[in-house]
Amino acid sequence: MYDTILVPTDGSDTAEIAVDHALDLAETYGATIHALYVVDVGHLSITLGPEQVDRIQSGQWREMDELRERAESAIDAVTDRAEARGIDAVEHVAAGKPHSMIAKYATNNDIDLVVMGSQGRSGVKRALLGSVTERTLRETRIPVLVVDARAE
Repeated sequence: MYDTILVPTDGSDTAEIAVDHALDLAETYGATIHALYVVDVGHLSITLGPEQVDRIQSGQWREMDELRERAESAIDAVTDRAEARGIDAVEHVAAGKPHSMIAKYATNNDIDLVVMGSQGRSGVKRALLGSVTERTLRETRIPVLVVDARAE
């Protein structure tokens, strides 16, 4: 049923809960885990400015120690846990709008299921911050399992 499972991660507690679910499913179905970290250029454009965002989008984020270390740490956490359980893992880092990059990666890599965490924001916080998970649901036709971090 599931041969390839995508788990986007930013290294947060919410993402780690989704990773647990993704690994359980991968183990059950013998699937390969794809760990994806997206350098959020929309968020960074506010703090870094357009020139830095252009550098990030062109792949030069690898030269920015803090961004590279954050991405590597989040991805390595997923792949290390997968490998410890005997699950094949693929890692990828991209730069762009997270929901768009998640949907694009899922489509381009024949992903069968996306497993994502959600913090369950509501009201003003949700309106102002938006929801990567909600936007991903709207952008892709690939099944998305949403893991509510509040339930853990």
